[in-house]
Amino acid sequence: MKLGRQFLSFAVVGVIGLVVDVAVLYLMAPLLGWYGARVVSFLTAATTTWAFNRRYTFAARASAEGAIWREYLGYLVTMLAGAVLNYGAYVLTLHWVEGRWAAALGVAIGSIAGMGANFLSARYLVFRSR
Repeated sequence: MKLGRQFLSFAVVGVIGLVVDVAVLYLMAPLLGWYGARVVSFLTAATTTWAFNRRYTFAARASAEGAIWREYLGYLVTMLAGAVLNYGAYVLTLHWVEGRWAAALGVAIGSIAGMGANFLSARYLVFRSR
């Protein structure tokens, strides 16, 4: 898949991850608070995006079935750079914006902040050409 098309596919998968992220965040926030719930929602969204990116965006580059757990853990580790940007933007948004949808806005801004780093990590580190 060409780079531009791959990035577009990655972005579409990111929107799916965003929906999962916000849904889990709002479900878990009453139990864990906005900051603890964000950790759980991010991990859930990262798992979702790994599965979709593996199946669609980077299908030609995905690891063999025997190495699937190593690939998954590698994906989570390499997403940490984007996660730091993502979580930082989320925290800043919660501090600057008030209202019912501040957390959702923070997740969206955080997702955009981390997208470039996450795409490059996924393409060149996790799903590199075989």
